[in-house]
Amino acid sequence: MLVESLRDLAENEFADKAGTWQGERPVENLKTLADHGFLGVNLPTEYGGGGMSELAAVLVAEVVGRVCPDTAYAVNGQQMVAPRAIDMFGTEAAKERYLPPAIEGETKISIAISEPQAGSDVGAMNTAVEEDGDDFVLNGEKTWVSGVPHSSAAVVWAKFPEGMGSVIMNFDAAGVEIHQHHTNMAGLTQTQFYMDDVHIPKEYVLTRGEEGFKQQLYALNWERLGSATTSNAIALCAFDAALEYAENREQFGQPIADFQGMEWKFADMAKELQASRALVYQAVEEARESGRPTRFTSSLANLTSSQMVESVTSEALQVHGANGYQQGHLLEYLYRFARSRRIAAGTDEIQKNGIAGSLKKHGLPHLGGD
Repeated sequence: MLVESLRDLAENEFADKAGTWQGERPVENLKTLADHGFLGVNLPTEYGGGGMSELAAVLVAEVVGRVCPDTAYAVNGQQMVAPRAIDMFGTEAAKERYLPPAIEGETKISIAISEPQAGSDVGAMNTAVEEDGDDFVLNGEKTWVSGVPHSSAAVVWAKFPEGMGSVIMNFDAAGVEIHQHHTNMAGLTQTQFYMDDVHIPKEYVLTRGEEGFKQQLYALNWERLGSATTSNAIALCAFDAALEYAENREQFGQPIADFQGMEWKFADMAKELQASRALVYQAVEEARESGRPTRFTSSLANLTSSQMVESVTSEALQVHGANGYQQGHLLEYLYRFARSRRIAAGTDEIQKNGIAGSLKKHGLPHLGGD
């Protein structure tokens, strides 16, 4: 029921502008989803969420993204990244303040991890938090932070005296300075900002110390699955567009979809896409009992999807020929958008490191559990 009703909504409301956002946030689409109860479906009902499972959240993003990938990207940010961390680790005061506006689509909460000298190596970050009476003081610098122009706050990773941790920081707080905005290939904005003696109330501390930060790292697995879902959504959109074009484009007296070479192309794309989707569903379902996905399943899904989406969008563009390669064409945009997925939520290389580390420690898991 969720999928069917959402599919109708997306096709009726989002199809006309799909592929035209070019980095602009689809605020009106998020508001439409919120008005129909489709935003934050995995977050608690007491804050306006749907109280449903993470599988429901994945399905919402995938179904919406099959029509409009930009909306899927935004949806995942609203329910699988920073808001999910606040839900998992935040105080009651933090949840009451930050979750309802995000679920209603009124604002975004970014996540700030990378620094100029600390990307994949989060242990090298210099951003630090020190106690100041009942509150905390935050100093440092963050970069490559997505969605800052649309965000009211960010979950900031930083060093506490006893180890790594994370806090919620408001962008309008004294001491926060936006340094510069970067625009990536897909037109999305990523921001660098400084924090100079920014005061953080103690109720906005999420995690601190070794054990607390381990929990934050576990939460990052949800971001990996959200990123994988975005990849699957982009690929589904590209696949559908290519198949429709091939069935209507005629050459040599027949639709190009009827040539065996083209049939094999679609078979290969479907094989990659369905395998990627299955890995995401499996990872989410395996997390149902423990409440969190493992590094192995989330990294495997993210790695597979990020490589798959680049391959599938490339082949979908190839189906369109010169048309698909033109600026302003849906496939040209999706091809640029797809390339980001091999960097987002951890590069391919970092995902492989996580997978290999898990294999050396636990071996290849048995399906269905031991």
